[in-house]
Amino acid sequence: MPFVRIDAMRAAPERLDALGRAVHDAMVETIGIPSDDLFQVLTSHDGARSVMRYGTFPGLRRTDDVVFIAITFRAGRTPEQKKAMYRRIAERAREYAGTEPRDVFISVTENGPIDWSFGDGVAHYVP
Repeated sequence: MPFVRIDAMRAAPERLDALGRAVHDAMVETIGIPSDDLFQVLTSHDGARSVMRYGTFPGLRRTDDVVFIAITFRAGRTPEQKKAMYRRIAERAREYAGTEPRDVFISVTENGPIDWSFGDGVAHYVP
């Protein structure tokens, strides 16, 4: 049950949709989530009331097309799976949304079964 947040500067709804599809398709392909396991928040920042800041660390020259992707999921994926996921997200972002791989920033946060409730105030992974 990954929960994904995607933030992009001045992104039209079509670009946000394409980025969301890119991340979802990449996770289905690389870490084996079910195709109907879709929980995303997609946000476009206008640069005035909401902004995104970024530097060149670690030596990457990003553009204003930078995309911040924050993924939260249950612990247990291997380093190889995560590397494959990062690579595939960048590839799909280029393919679906025209976003250069250098502009794809991904952060993963892992947690445990008790940390999820899908609704009704129930910890669904914990009996």
